[in-house]
Amino acid sequence: MHMKQKKWLHALALTACAGLAQAAERPLEVVAQTHDAIWNAVAVDDADNVYVAGPRWTGMKGPSVSRLDANRRPQAFPDARWNSTDNSIPVSERFVNVNALHRDDQGQMWIVDAGVSDFGGHVIPGAAKLVVVDLHTGKTTKVITFNSDVIRDGSYIDDIRFSGDHAYLTDAGVPGIIVLDLKNDSMRRVLDTSPAVKAPTDRDIVLSGKVVRAPNGQALRVNSDPLETSHDGKWLYFAALEGPWYRIETRWLNDPKLSPAVLAEKIEFWRDLPPVGGTALDKQGNFYFSDLATDTVKRIRTSGKIETVVSDPSLHWVDAPTFDREGRLYLPAAQVDRVALFNEGVSRVQWPLRVYRFNLDQ
Repeated sequence: MHMKQKKWLHALALTACAGLAQAAERPLEVVAQTHDAIWNAVAVDDADNVYVAGPRWTGMKGPSVSRLDANRRPQAFPDARWNSTDNSIPVSERFVNVNALHRDDQGQMWIVDAGVSDFGGHVIPGAAKLVVVDLHTGKTTKVITFNSDVIRDGSYIDDIRFSGDHAYLTDAGVPGIIVLDLKNDSMRRVLDTSPAVKAPTDRDIVLSGKVVRAPNGQALRVNSDPLETSHDGKWLYFAALEGPWYRIETRWLNDPKLSPAVLAEKIEFWRDLPPVGGTALDKQGNFYFSDLATDTVKRIRTSGKIETVVSDPSLHWVDAPTFDREGRLYLPAAQVDRVALFNEGVSRVQWPLRVYRFNLDQ
């Protein structure tokens, strides 16, 4: 390990210790648990229905996307056909490898299907897509397929956020940002050449003191992955999973006339955060992120102050937190680093895998 990285990890440890002293002693509530699936995504609708999802490359069984029933058991969502593994169903009409869920302000669920054959594999033609479901009716209203203009060999479309009539998605496989115009579903790929979307070579993903390694044995590198938009829609914040974080005004992203060079110049450094699993904003605009190295969820207040919200060994690789209408924070402890793919073919997942809920003391 390089001296620079040792100092960086030491600083993270000091930050974590300081934060633990601030963390409130409030219990984690188990919302759901499973012995079959790696749920790395969670969403909640206005009726407090809870939805969970995960990619099949993790070795998960059961539906790719589920709604929890009254007994908190997963039921295929929006229906069994979308969750089928029957190869006779076109890949444009079934989930292949779902990576993210996101509920918008119009009562719609946006399901991000990376459409890959496997982790680090190829994008299956027609499989990488956005599936939009009306949460009031439970019906699929739109399927937006990522075309060859934005998809590359090795792409892994990761997550989505919104600002006005545009959406933004990260490509964790081939570094870049996809800008989607919601007025006509046209899309553009931007920032391909910017270092801001590329995983640094000197920052490892470390959990439980162990470097997460790809199937080839090398330290795992994940390009543009977590992202968030500010409440006013002015800024897009983004990073490689390893950090650091950058930001850019959405007005520049939305302008197709800007050249790649000019657009890249609009990027600003934001914060030097550690490896982050996922993020969420509360109603006040505070920014929440999961600090993977310390099994901790932290908050950046609008004032800029960083504080620990909750820290617990159970919160191992919280991947995509979200809030419900009452301001409670949902935390899917996905244990992604423990799946067989990253452990020489042997699963280290500690079952059951759980989704937690945490009541915040704002």
